[in-house]
Amino acid sequence: MIGCDCPVCRSADPRDRRTRSSLYVETPEAAWVIDTGPEFRVQCLRENVRRVDAVVYTHAHTDHVMGFDDLRRFCEGDKWLPIYGAPETLDDLRRIFFFAFNGPNLYPGYVKPDPRPVEPFAPFQIGETTLTPLPMKHGRSVARGYLLERGGRALAAYLSDCKEVGEEVIRRIRGVDVLILDALRHREHPTHMNFDEALALTGRVRPGVAWFTHLCHEIGHAQAEAALPPGVRLAYDGLRLEIPAPAPAAYAC
Repeated sequence: MIGCDCPVCRSADPRDRRTRSSLYVETPEAAWVIDTGPEFRVQCLRENVRRVDAVVYTHAHTDHVMGFDDLRRFCEGDKWLPIYGAPETLDDLRRIFFFAFNGPNLYPGYVKPDPRPVEPFAPFQIGETTLTPLPMKHGRSVARGYLLERGGRALAAYLSDCKEVGEEVIRRIRGVDVLILDALRHREHPTHMNFDEALALTGRVRPGVAWFTHLCHEIGHAQAEAALPPGVRLAYDGLRLEIPAPAPAAYAC
């Protein structure tokens, strides 16, 4: 947090040094990122990301889209990049980054987005992975979570930025191998789940393991994780999760 001297902001634990939440996924045939926050470039350099075949957006809040322009590196060679998101999210991206969506007048070196609208519960493919958009209430707005499946197996559910998760979403992700879930802090928040809410949802989903993400500076990693029940962990920058074959390896930025 800018200008903050709290114990977490002054912590020497590298897990307390947090950039904005996103997910980078690699499979044998494709690689993509969910959200491009303001530190997207820094995250790519840190994790040596060299390939992005598509981008998937949860919603268009600034902490999830402001690294969009750094996608230009992955459009070299006149490559058009598929951009998946809800219609309203794509509309916001067109407004914010008008220069990149300006059709034939694109300058060399710009991002070349190929917008692909997604609808709730309507699956789409990236390589051999099926992604299902999951609608979630995020305060007064709606965000998208995503269920990732391969070969009919529910590998991971990414539910960042949510306050309420509906019954249909819970039904579809129940028993998923990996649940990555919004858990901002211990105190109540109007647009994000707190720890109690995230734990309650985890209990209903019953994943193989749950990773809490989108943590604020009120959460010290070591102390908070030590108080969590078995099977629930705190995500951190650079966390790598490998889901055994034939599933893909997923790397959390």
